[in-house]
Amino acid sequence: MGTNPALITDAEWPVMEYLWDKGQATIRQLTDVLYPKGGPSEYATVHKFLERLEAKGLACRERGGGMYVFRAAVSRDDVIGRELETLVEKMCGGSLQPLLSNLVRVKRLTPAELRDLRALVDELDAKSRRKKDRGQGGRP
Repeated sequence: MGTNPALITDAEWPVMEYLWDKGQATIRQLTDVLYPKGGPSEYATVHKFLERLEAKGLACRERGGGMYVFRAAVSRDDVIGRELETLVEKMCGGSLQPLLSNLVRVKRLTPAELRDLRALVDELDAKSRRKKDRGQGGRP
């Protein structure tokens, strides 16, 4: 996935957010939410976003009640994971360390967040050591 462009454009995010949050929507429902005073051109814009998301395999449509109903075809977590992988590859040459270091420095973690992060690192380190020990003939 490393060299893939962004999976979802900034303009498409609100459409996917709505589908994730509400489960499904028609073009009209999305247009009314995203462009409350919109007309035919905004309806066409939302329709185009949905076509692009469908072509990317991110949304799917079903016929229901004489109109199409759209749903997210992938979970929010899956998309976030893919987007982050693309970002790490693009900005950090595939290494997660520079991204995490900068986030920790800039974000200013609360003491509770810092404890949680340390606990996660310790847990992952312990798992890594157990795998390494098993691979070298050590006990599980």
